[in-house]
Amino acid sequence: MIKQYLTHLSTFIHNLKFDQIDAKTTHHAKVIFADCIAAMIGGQAEQEMLALTPRFAQNQSPNATIIGTTLQARAMDAAFLNGSSGTFLEMDEGNQFARGHPGMHVLPALLALAEQKKISGEAFITAFVIAYEVAARLGIATHLRHSMHPHGTWGVVGGVAGLTKLKKYDAETIKRGINIASSLSLATSRKTMLEGGTVRNVYTGVSNQMAHLALDLLDSGFDGEHDGLSSVFGHVVSEQFDPSAMINGLGETWEMDRNYFKLHACCRFNHAALDALMHIINIDGDQIDVNNISQIDVSTYNLAAELNDPKPRNSLAARFSIPFAMATTLINGTSDISSFSGDALIHPATLNLASCVRVNENPAMSAMLPDKRPAQVQITLSDGRRFSHEVETNRGDWQDPYSQEELQVKYLSLCERRWHSDHALEIYKDIMKIETASSLNGLMKKMRLASA
Repeated sequence: MIKQYLTHLSTFIHNLKFDQIDAKTTHHAKVIFADCIAAMIGGQAEQEMLALTPRFAQNQSPNATIIGTTLQARAMDAAFLNGSSGTFLEMDEGNQFARGHPGMHVLPALLALAEQKKISGEAFITAFVIAYEVAARLGIATHLRHSMHPHGTWGVVGGVAGLTKLKKYDAETIKRGINIASSLSLATSRKTMLEGGTVRNVYTGVSNQMAHLALDLLDSGFDGEHDGLSSVFGHVVSEQFDPSAMINGLGETWEMDRNYFKLHACCRFNHAALDALMHIINIDGDQIDVNNISQIDVSTYNLAAELNDPKPRNSLAARFSIPFAMATTLINGTSDISSFSGDALIHPATLNLASCVRVNENPAMSAMLPDKRPAQVQITLSDGRRFSHEVETNRGDWQDPYSQEELQVKYLSLCERRWHSDHALEIYKDIMKIETASSLNGLMKKMRLASA
């Protein structure tokens, strides 16, 4: 069966029907849908996106919405912009087993195609679940080189899986699309996130864009390798690829069901330390004067321990810095987007406190990956008193999920950067019943009107 895994996978994609997906999973897909839309809107309000977007909105015959604006562009360009804005604030959902963000890697591509055609809400959610599943499983099946950033790599394959499902292609054509898409990954650099190289913010956008290019190539008669996944993800970007991970339990379990959501506006690797810090603040905050903190020690797993820059050069680098995240949260009393942008980046008290943070790897914690994402935080005051707490998993994952109410508050807070709250709430309600819609055109039009 392993030799035929691509045929098995493509046949599954072709055959899957909406009513074969658990109601719990389809509901969760809609929550992820809304969360991704909010992340796109929040990111679209950033200076770089405001400057970049008009360059693509001037194309002739635009037919896909640039979310968070009144503008449209070609489907490929809209997918690029929406995917890029969606990762800008580090607020997009993810999957720790895939070691990346499947939702934002596929949803912009699917929305751009769905807007061109009369695709029902049921068909869209089915394609979204499939696209997410394929992207996440590919992330699980491979172990990218440590020097690579996972954005812009396996996501394009998930995007094509969803696009070919929306176009109702047969299994053999779906397989051809997957093989084409496997060759369209980026050579992404992990250093961008550590050094504040904001080109990293478009990796996910390019992945959505490449999914559309792969579809165009497929429709034009191009072909890929016979087994592009094993070739590219087993020998080029990684030396390990497990084809059984692509098909074992297909349709029995869904990777969407064990995703995570974010409320802290920074890299997920920061979240365990921030969860521990928030516990300390909630329990002992009245005893802690930030001016009397002499040292903060963070013990955590290897991937998080790399985020140790106390003087990040911009908002991206700040979101990938545990010292800054700890300091700005203590100074500002929040870990939302306001603490990782603008004047918060140069606040003298924050930078001074960040210099007091020590981050170290605990090998025992590293060994708990990927099931757990642990951290221990200890705050030492100048008078010698110490306050500490340890967590094993991050809030917001399937083991300790946020409530739908908490996620809706996040949704509104991000949407209000571009939309009035009444419009945002109306669109949220539409998303949560999207399976009843005959097409997505009304929803997308409503999004453009909300931005007016």
